[in-house]
Amino acid sequence: MEKIVVVLSGGMDSAVLLYHLLDAGHTVKTLSVNYGQRHVRELESAAALSARVGVEHRVADLRSINPLLGNNSLSSDQTEIPEGHYEEESMKLTVVPNRNMIMLSVAVGWSLALKFDAVAYGAHSGDHAIYPDCREEFAEALDRAVSLCDWHGMRLIRPFVKMNKGQIAKRGAELAVPFELTWTCYKGGEVHCGKCGACQERREAFAMHQMNDPVVFESS
Repeated sequence: MEKIVVVLSGGMDSAVLLYHLLDAGHTVKTLSVNYGQRHVRELESAAALSARVGVEHRVADLRSINPLLGNNSLSSDQTEIPEGHYEEESMKLTVVPNRNMIMLSVAVGWSLALKFDAVAYGAHSGDHAIYPDCREEFAEALDRAVSLCDWHGMRLIRPFVKMNKGQIAKRGAELAVPFELTWTCYKGGEVHCGKCGACQERREAFAMHQMNDPVVFESS
């Protein structure tokens, strides 16, 4: 069994990843990153998920880099969050430059300090169309870099990279993941909006296996 730092956003993919690794018997700590995103609903969910399974959760405060991340809709309140499917051109406004590299670099640093074996993140095949740092080619290159960045061995785990979100939802159901604690919506309202790309993809994932999603959506 390995000791692993999980990059936990608070969304359903990373939540399933957390439960997946614990189910395999690994020792886990979780890390979330505050990069000045528009809301902290995901960070609150990450804390709740970590508390539910009794693992240590840390939040890296990187809010000072927010002005460097440009005019995207997830980290700038000057850009409206687009509604629609991920494949639509407008959804590229949700790309935060190099976000996964930033989060994974911090996670690797903490993992090395802990003398842990690996860092894990929940990238999946559905992300690839819009987020270049979710592609397997990116993960392979970063895995190589991670193995060279310190004398202590380290690797990057991405068990869902060839799975779609529906398969992840199914795996979560098998593991009894408390999906009601997760947050997916790009908007930070009282409930999920149901219209943004993240909400639509989540809905499709649960529908793929005729599963009921316990979160509330504003739009039907």
